[in-house]
Amino acid sequence: MLLVATPPLVDPNFDRTVVYMLEHTDTGAVGVVLNRPREEEPPDQLHAWTSHLVPPACLFQGGPVELDALIALARLDRPIDGAWSQVVGGLGSIDLTLDPSEVAAGVLALRVFRGYSGWGPSQLDEELAVGAWMVFDALPDDVFTADPDGLWRRVVARQGGRVAWLANAPDDLSTN
Repeated sequence: MLLVATPPLVDPNFDRTVVYMLEHTDTGAVGVVLNRPREEEPPDQLHAWTSHLVPPACLFQGGPVELDALIALARLDRPIDGAWSQVVGGLGSIDLTLDPSEVAAGVLALRVFRGYSGWGPSQLDEELAVGAWMVFDALPDDVFTADPDGLWRRVVARQGGRVAWLANAPDDLSTN
């Protein structure tokens, strides 16, 4: 599922973001922001993986929590048991300390996030109740979009009806 920030979400960490949810339980929720590429080269420890990054081939800001943590989501060709954790379908998280050949026969797509988005128990539910987020189904290409800057508008527009109108909302609603 995707969490899509409603305009304008007051928290600058999440204004106009699209968050891919990895987990949402009674103990909290975790996801990664899909539309915040960082102008930062991947660290040397990712050297073996950089050729597998899909465009734009950079790190993404996954969220404001644990900025030293790297989370990698990938589509793999014949993944090796124990070397990845399936999220849904052919999408999973991988251990970046391994060599790509130890994870799968091939890496079809890879995106690496610095940090993540996290919520404590019932925190996300409260934000949903006050309308801070819209919840939509994720499409397979959302995680690996080549145009992360346009993702928020595309996701909102594809919902159709009145929700799609929000795709053209200005950043400053008072200018509408």
